[in-house]
Amino acid sequence: MRLAVAAVGRLKAGPERELAERYRDRAAKAGRSLGFRSIDVMEIAESRAQRAEDRMTEEGAGLLKHIADDNIVRIALDETGTSLGSEEFAGMLGRWKDGGRTATVFAIGGADGLSPAFKSTAELTWSFGTATWPHQLVRIMLLEQLYRAITILSGHPYHRS
Repeated sequence: MRLAVAAVGRLKAGPERELAERYRDRAAKAGRSLGFRSIDVMEIAESRAQRAEDRMTEEGAGLLKHIADDNIVRIALDETGTSLGSEEFAGMLGRWKDGGRTATVFAIGGADGLSPAFKSTAELTWSFGTATWPHQLVRIMLLEQLYRAITILSGHPYHRS
């Protein structure tokens, strides 16, 4: 199974990009033995539209271009979503992989969030809490949770219950 993060906006060079890449690399290396082929990051251009609704619509269309396959699990990261513990998330990820899904793609919206149309295509809307987080930090937290889930599935001691 391929894992991917589809994020609106770019991480500029600096400590945030370095930390995101560190967790992406760790997760990719640890995941190979479990059948996770890769962990890709796709950056979608931020819309320049004047109205928030138009920006979300344009960005949502850009995200959907990268997530067209029907056998892909679509996860929308949004503050209104379901809060999951790390072990619960790891279990879900393992079930999707073992169930023959080709990929799981995690979508992170821009400053205005994800469009309702995009969220309606998601199999799960996942929240990292009710606080509003910058999308750069959400990307880092997501990549860390992917690494943590993979270590849970492999029995590695990184995660402590």
